[in-house]
Amino acid sequence: MNSFIVVGLGGAIGSAFRHAVNIGSARLLGVGFPYGTFVVNVAGSLAMGILAGYFAFRGETQQAWRLFLATGILGGFTTFSAFSLDVALLYERGQLWLALTYAVGSVVLSILALFVGLSIVRQFT
Repeated sequence: MNSFIVVGLGGAIGSAFRHAVNIGSARLLGVGFPYGTFVVNVAGSLAMGILAGYFAFRGETQQAWRLFLATGILGGFTTFSAFSLDVALLYERGQLWLALTYAVGSVVLSILALFVGLSIVRQFT
């Protein structure tokens, strides 16, 4: 099966799960704190760790399943899980400085980019 279809189907499932968590957390805990995003990021990172460990130690998993589960479902659920895996892989390779640079740089520059995007839109509205 085409890898884009596999990832797309998984992404749709993951996105629906994310939406459900966001709605559920808002109803249960309120909207004063981004509980849904917090839960999704932590749960997605835990799930990515479990999958990455399984794939690493049980190498017989087909690529289509890896794409469907990790890139598709977890990618749709939270991209933070992929970010966490990237940081962990750099750390595991002994590239501590690069892991730290990637982690801090990604967070700081992503937030800065969001504010730049908001500023651009505000100038035109």
